Formats: sequence, structure tokens, C-alpha cells
Amino acid sequence: MTIDKLSYHMLDIEPDKVAREVEKWVKQTVFGTFRKKGVVIGLSGGIDSSVSAAICVNALGKDNVLGLFTPEKECDIETNTLGKLIADHLEIEAIKEDITPILDGAGCYRRRNDAIRMTIKEFRDTWGSKVVLPNVLESDRLSISSIVVQDNEGNLIRKRMNFRSYHQVVASSNFKQRSRKMMEYYHADRLNYAVVGTPNKLEYDLGFFVKNGDGAADIKPIAHLYKKQVYVLGRYYELPDEILSRPPTTDTYSLPQSQEEFYFSLPFEMMDLSLFAYENGYSAHDLSEALKISMEKAERVFRDIEGKKKVASFLSNPPEIFH
Repeated sequence: MTIDKLSYHMLDIEPDKVAREVEKWVKQTVFGTFRKKGVVIGLSGGIDSSVSAAICVNALGKDNVLGLFTPEKECDIETNTLGKLIADHLEIEAIKEDITPILDGAGCYRRRNDAIRMTIKEFRDTWGSKVVLPNVLESDRLSISSIVVQDNEGNLIRKRMNFRSYHQVVASSNFKQRSRKMMEYYHADRLNYAVVGTPNKLEYDLGFFVKNGDGAADIKPIAHLYKKQVYVLGRYYELPDEILSRPPTTDTYSLPQSQEEFYFSLPFEMMDLSLFAYENGYSAHDLSEALKISMEKAERVFRDIEGKKKVASFLSNPPEIFH
């Protein structure tokens, strides 16, 4: 059996058909299966949460969708600005919950900064920081994360992290996603609403979420859609240009950071097609031709996907119960 030549066109969708199907499912699930009155959704100003919110508004009505802003002191200012933009555009109620006091109380910033100093001793609490991975196409070495810090004069320092330092930085930063989800469930419980999760297929299948943090939700309406397809839906719903043109970010660390450098190690367009190829029986040779990269690099991409899928499996699985 032969398969068609791998190309980006394989990710094309009919947005009106996809929108109708997902909206119908959301309505049946929230009102029927769950018997809830509406949904709570965290708004980050990114394309995923914005499209998810648009789907819910069309499915449930704007009066049954509550947007939630959960800023903290290290957030990008644009996150709140664009989050408010999408709430106003969809005409939904939105509530702001500053989670900085929660994070301070849990020692989020202190624990993270202590971990950074395991690698960069001179690091100061007033400096900026972020975690980055090497581009998977540029290196065949083990993907070891580095910490990048910026001092008060704007000078950058980058060093590879050891196991202990990396895991404590990530564990501390995960307070942010878990605190946000805690606030979402507070409002959901208060209103008898369901909570919406907003991962796209790349994030869901490859484990780009925090267990019991942004990975926790009652419905995930776009987890079957590649990132390119989410943008197509965004244009279908006529979302503001500021949302459609914003590059994917993590908004987790104090320095600006793309999803590519933090986790995926590839631009999302290439990651979309790579995941499609991996899941649909295409070879590394097929991928190398489609992406115009060497066979060696294509094989490296497949290995990276395989490793991330193992992480995602653990993150997605429910607790094991003794029988």
C-alpha cells in the first residue's frame, strides 16, 4: 500500500465543518454529559485559549462563558492586554486574579532562584531568567537544558544545567500553572461550571503541559488540532489580528521565551508536519524531503518526538489503582 507524498497541505481543514463539529461536542458535553451551566477558561491572549473561548461562546452562548486572567509579577504585559482584547471581542465576562501572593507564599520565586544559583552562583533575584533547549536540527547531542540569565545591565549568561538544578527550576515554575488552575476550579465550583483546557495537538500529544496544572481540565476542545489548524480556526472566527499574529510563547519565565526554545526545539510549522508524519507511517526519508533537511536530521526529529510522547503518556495517565 502506497501513501501520498508528505506535504503541508495534508494539514488543511474545512474550518466551518470543524467548528460545527467541535461546537456541537462542547454543547453536548457541558450541558448534557456534565450537566453544567457553562465554562471557565483561562485567557492568555494566545491563539489556543482565544480559539477555545470562541468555540465555547458559539456552543454555549457568551453569558455562559467566564474568562479568567491570572497574571503574576513576571508576566508579559502583552498577555493581559491581549487577554482583555479577546474577552471584549467575544463579549464575555472576565475576572482578574493576581496569583503573585500565592506564588510568594509557596516560595515559587525563591525556590527557583536558589536552583538557578546552583548553576550560576552570581545570579541575583532582580535578574531575568529562562530555560532553553538546543534546536533539534542543530545538534545530535543529548538535549540538555540551559539556563539563560540577564543581569541588570542587560548582559546575558548561558550555562548548561545539571539534573538537580533543572528539575528544581521546573518544579518551582510549575507552581504558576497549578495556581492558575486552582483559581479556575474555584470559579468553576462557585458557578457550577466546567473548566476548559486549551492545549493543541502538539502540546497534548508531546507533553507540553504541567500535570495537575494546565493539563487539568474537564474538556479540551482543540487537543485534536495541529497548531496550523488552530490558526485557521482563529481566522474563521475572525479573531483580532493582534491575536492571530502573536507568536506562541510560554509566559512562564521572566525573560521572553518562545515555545520552540523551551520545549519543541522546532518551529511549530515543522513540528506539526513532523508529528503528522510520525503518526501516519511516513519514513524519515519522507520527512527529510518534505522539510528539506538531511535524513540524519529527520531521524533525529523522530527520536525527539518519540521521547516526548513517552513524557506525555505519563502526564496524561490517570493514577494507577491497585487491584
